[in-house]
Amino acid sequence: MSTTNIFTPFTEEELMPKEEKLEVIKKGKQFSIGIPKETCLNERRTCITPDAVQVLVEHGHELIIEAGAGEGSFFTDLQYSESGAKITNDPREAFGQDLILKINPPTEEEIEYMKPNTYLVSALQINLRDKDYFLKLAERKINAIAFEFIVDEYKQLALVRLVGEIAGTVSVLYASELLALSNGLMLGGITGVRPSEVVILGAGIVGEFATKAAIGLGASVRVFDNSLSKLRRLHTLVDSRVPTSIIDPKELSKALRRADVVIGALPRLNMTPIVTEEMVAKMKKGSVIIDITIDNGKVIETSELTTMDNPYIIKHGVIHCGLPNLTSRMPRTTTKAISNFFLSYILNYDEEGGFENMLIRKNEMKQSLYMYKGRHTKKVICDRFGLTYHDINLLIF
Repeated sequence: MSTTNIFTPFTEEELMPKEEKLEVIKKGKQFSIGIPKETCLNERRTCITPDAVQVLVEHGHELIIEAGAGEGSFFTDLQYSESGAKITNDPREAFGQDLILKINPPTEEEIEYMKPNTYLVSALQINLRDKDYFLKLAERKINAIAFEFIVDEYKQLALVRLVGEIAGTVSVLYASELLALSNGLMLGGITGVRPSEVVILGAGIVGEFATKAAIGLGASVRVFDNSLSKLRRLHTLVDSRVPTSIIDPKELSKALRRADVVIGALPRLNMTPIVTEEMVAKMKKGSVIIDITIDNGKVIETSELTTMDNPYIIKHGVIHCGLPNLTSRMPRTTTKAISNFFLSYILNYDEEGGFENMLIRKNEMKQSLYMYKGRHTKKVICDRFGLTYHDINLLIF
């Protein structure tokens, strides 16, 4: 049987039917961005600087900033308006935009101002929230992204790291102020005078920067953590000059009795504190405790949430600072750092065609959401507050 060979200049692979590729036309202006004024915790930070506003406006975005939003960080309304933002006296207008950038989560009243399907990007501070907050957001069908969950392409918690670097340094600087106030000691050493003792609980980013700041001031530093790999990393970063230890109660209480300053930099979400009241009672009078991660769970049993107006309390003769927004003490530096992050964050999403496209294509973006169109998508939050959990991968295809 003869087979007829049909001549064709194409290979078999080239003749296979292929899917049609349609061009996705990206819109010039992607969304309007609202920056409301912070109303709780005496907050002085904001998310965007005037310089960042100028770049975003040049890229076709509309920015609506509530009057006085930048005052705490020493940025005026005039600077924002000259950069191209629209200044409003009505918080409803700032909350009525497609994307809302905020430092602290909105209050129940502020949630009412938001439109359905709005993207809200703010800190979550899970320890300060209650179930009603999540139910109210769900009612408004909000897409909520938390600073604590924003992951970059290297699987790093980008914004947590950024704010953590500042928090670690600020914690030691503020502890130095409090120590001078409580017993007139200088944090650090001087010729012929023994250096003060600093105990840092946690060898993560916050612990690392607290360690560097304390060493820089000349203090004698000791670091505790339950992760050997984190302790090893810290050892490498600070040239092995710092004694480190696994959290062993006996070893820890010995170090605490000698400590002038204790920095708690270990998130304890749904976990018991590491430093007990009994350990605190044995500490030196006039020593200082700063619990940085208090909004994510206490490291020290006796620590309590404090405010900018009353930044510390005294228990067992020991000063306790539990500011959940400690970096707000250095508002301009923190605002610049957060603004740099959000500028690249928003411009990156412009290139990809907006938030919805990113949600479909990028797993990191899905991880940063704790609510999608009113559905709760973070298991850790659902378990804590008894909410119905929805897998984000089943909601977005």
